[in-house]
Amino acid sequence: MARPDILSRNPFEDAFAKLGHTPLTLAVLDLDHFKTLNDTLGHTEGDRVLRAVERLLSGSLPSGSIIGRIGGDEYAVILPESAAETALILFDEMIRHFHIHRDPHWPRSLGLSVGLAARPAHASEYAELYRAADEALLRAKREGRGRACIFVESKMVLKSNYYPKSQLERLSKLSGALGRTEASLLREALDELVERYRGEL
Repeated sequence: MARPDILSRNPFEDAFAKLGHTPLTLAVLDLDHFKTLNDTLGHTEGDRVLRAVERLLSGSLPSGSIIGRIGGDEYAVILPESAAETALILFDEMIRHFHIHRDPHWPRSLGLSVGLAARPAHASEYAELYRAADEALLRAKREGRGRACIFVESKMVLKSNYYPKSQLERLSKLSGALGRTEASLLREALDELVERYRGEL
């Protein structure tokens, strides 16, 4: 069976776009304590680690999966027609395999952490879905690394005394009309606000 290519960032995003509205799970993963390995054993050994991760991904993922190297030691995977729970089992297996079969010279702290987000459950557009998967990856790191986590929508608490009732009603209507959560709309607005005033930061 032919192994899938490892795409760079732009072709990976193009491959996502070509899937249209297909339900899928997006995984974002990186190596725990990779910088430590590079600093102590050198970049040649770091490159060996990355090749091992790429072999593991391309050899273990189901056919039809799309793999991208997003930068440095960060990878992303698209699993078309896969639920996040199915992807969680798959990546748990791969994390265990990497841990058991890694080179004994590599630091014990070196491992894989993975964040997962599903379409349509968590988001539809690439940027939103990637942000959700990345948030799940950060949770995997916080919870001890060497694990996979599925995105959990954090409920943004709206203080009704901060916002007029009419604004909250409009937000609720917009959420219904667009088929998106209120939290995702507020995150988008906050991103735009920060971008507008980037020069002040």
